[in-house]
Amino acid sequence: MQTNLKRLKALRRFALAITVLNLLGHTILGFEQSHLQSVAALLAAYFTETAIEVARIWGTGQKPRFLVGSLQDRVDFFLPPHISGLAVAMLTFASDRVWVVVFAAVVAIGSKVLLRAPVDGRMRHFMNPSNLGIAVVLALFPSVSFAMPYQFTEIFTGIWGFLLPIVIIFTGSLLNAKLTGRLPLILGWLGAFVLQALLRAAFSDIRPFAALNMMTGAAFILFTFYMVTDPQTTPESKGAQVLFGASVSGFYGLLIVCGMNYTLPFALVVVCAIRGCYLWWRHWRETALPRGEAMIVPLSA
Repeated sequence: MQTNLKRLKALRRFALAITVLNLLGHTILGFEQSHLQSVAALLAAYFTETAIEVARIWGTGQKPRFLVGSLQDRVDFFLPPHISGLAVAMLTFASDRVWVVVFAAVVAIGSKVLLRAPVDGRMRHFMNPSNLGIAVVLALFPSVSFAMPYQFTEIFTGIWGFLLPIVIIFTGSLLNAKLTGRLPLILGWLGAFVLQALLRAAFSDIRPFAALNMMTGAAFILFTFYMVTDPQTTPESKGAQVLFGASVSGFYGLLIVCGMNYTLPFALVVVCAIRGCYLWWRHWRETALPRGEAMIVPLSA
């Protein structure tokens, strides 16, 4: 229960943070995306989440969760689609096409139902929703790109160019240290990222600082503290967290060597998919044991 409370607090703070960032982005920071795209992505995410909930309780006589409990409980129901909707709108650039970000939002929310695996006796989604929505549109539509690297710090000059990244690092570190418990994952991700960059520099003509330059961007910092650390789709144990983060960095380096673009979201998709396959394999292995050797726990929704 304590863990669930921490996750809920983290979800609320993340939702607040991404809302503030989007408001600042569209009013001050100079986001390239239109206001309509952000609103459309939000509405699409809300609608998809609501439709899934109605389908879940259809014929059971239950009330949907967005109509049960206190006002805070009802607001909490919409926090995940709120985050996913804003994230896919903020981190993709589709020119003036609104339907692309709507599609990304629907894919993000829909993946939570379609891509699930057994974890501790419960079925949970194993794909990072926002990241998957972004990766799918990048893969399907070559004219769509990742967010412009300058959109977060375009208005800043001199020392002020460090202000927003420092704020993100500070708030992200507090969030992951106190609530999500994902600092080991971040350390594994960053340590392995430096290692793969140095290895690429050692075995190619790329300079070490050029290979490490990716780490200085605001998009990388957001990915580090708010995307790759999603508590719902990452392991709980510290060792597994380090392995998960390091694996994302490893696949990032491999995809770079293969000449792929937008390797951050694709690397995370690969690692999440591998973890999902592992979770199913572990479940099948445990349920296949002879009676008496392992207790089989029925999976709940």
